[in-house]
Amino acid sequence: MAAAGTPRRALSEGPFATSVPARLDRLRWTRFHALLVAALGTSWIIDGLEVTLVGALAGVLTLPATLGLSAAQVGEAAGAYVAGAVLGAIAFGGLADRYGRRRLFFLTLGLYGAATVASGFASDFVTFAALRFLTGAGIGGEYAAINSAIQEFMPARLRGRIDLAVNGSFWVGAAAGAAGAVLVLDSGLLPVEWGWRSAFIIGGALALVILPLRRFVPESPRWLLLRRRREEAERIVGAIEAQGGGAHRAEPAASILLDPADRIGWFAVFRVLLLRYPRRAILGLSLMSAQAFLYNAVFFTYALVLTRYYQVPEARVGLFLLPFAAGNFVGPLVLGPLFDHAGRRVMITVTYALTGVLIVATGTAFAADALTELTQTLAWSVVFFFASAAASSAYLTVGESFPLEVRASAIAWFYAIGTGLGGIAGPTVFGRLIETGSRSEVFLGYALAGGLMLGAAIVAAFLAIDAERRSLESVAAPLALRSGRPEGPRANRPAA
Repeated sequence: MAAAGTPRRALSEGPFATSVPARLDRLRWTRFHALLVAALGTSWIIDGLEVTLVGALAGVLTLPATLGLSAAQVGEAAGAYVAGAVLGAIAFGGLADRYGRRRLFFLTLGLYGAATVASGFASDFVTFAALRFLTGAGIGGEYAAINSAIQEFMPARLRGRIDLAVNGSFWVGAAAGAAGAVLVLDSGLLPVEWGWRSAFIIGGALALVILPLRRFVPESPRWLLLRRRREEAERIVGAIEAQGGGAHRAEPAASILLDPADRIGWFAVFRVLLLRYPRRAILGLSLMSAQAFLYNAVFFTYALVLTRYYQVPEARVGLFLLPFAAGNFVGPLVLGPLFDHAGRRVMITVTYALTGVLIVATGTAFAADALTELTQTLAWSVVFFFASAAASSAYLTVGESFPLEVRASAIAWFYAIGTGLGGIAGPTVFGRLIETGSRSEVFLGYALAGGLMLGAAIVAAFLAIDAERRSLESVAAPLALRSGRPEGPRANRPAA
């Protein structure tokens, strides 16, 4: 019987030496990297566009001329989206580890785009919620495949800031979605009963249009090594090196000895995540669940707060989401380089802690009726400047903390469990709290979100990994590793 956490059946051939991971880690920034970020990061922009449209449309969807949803049903539809993302991440994450990152890029984005277009034709709550579930399934799969691919291609010294920037690009789409909501709802171009439908249809169509951009993206060379496709991996890395004029560092790239075996099964994945790396499992779950509750609770229901407590017209809600999106986008861009220089442990702890303190302070001011719709929005912009970097670092942490063989599955499972604990409950609970009309009731939700972020900061202070500027193989050795010391500062430090 195979040992815990090991693949079930050995492939043919024997061990082989390769310098492919080290060569990827020391690459100069090239046109290839820029195109990769554009092709894969565009999905986050489209996701932000579509999700923000839903947030801006929340008030409109309660009107009798549209779907006539209650505030609770708006929250439940948001919960259906998150539930789909949870199950989609689990299913597609496992497939990405089994069949490669590249194949999943097309499947997940195709599902996402088609379900979003279909959402624009929904005629009742049940149909709308079901289509939101399928939309979420597509984007859940995107999280696992794209984050693993980005991390496996990026040079080690830039991995933190690039991963944060890619995840933060969601908010470029969010700003576009907020502006688009105003255009379709407040411009007079379309009647209200068709404005919300056109928003979904256009957003989904854009996702389908960008599918061809991904044709140039190759398979991850690191994943190819696990399938013993060494020549293909060498060819891909050689082509990138040729674009950039060689390596960032002059010394020879170190080699490691790999002896890949057959894919690992579902139960073996859990043995790797929970038995080999229990401290990292606690860290990942804490970071994922805290940020999921915060984002899904506040963002999915902010339109309801604006319309019910500040009497903002439904058609103008999008204008208030623009500064909100700006804070979320700028945060990872400004703070991202510090994750590579000051370090993961320091920055994760600081961003989570500041977010927790600031959200409680903002919630206190809201409960005291001390804010206007403008100052409330500006306060959220400051909160989410830090929260966006914190949330993006959760995906970065989970992706680089576990071995290559289970990387996409790790991202998927921790996203799924964390989002299941925090993301599904968040919008549902907040929808019902807002429906009470009591500011003190809503404050309880804000206080809970702030407490979860502070708790995650404490966990990070003790358990976060010093992964900055280190190769992925030195942070978490592949299960196939037989010998060799991966490159990177503190590369000989044992894994926690």
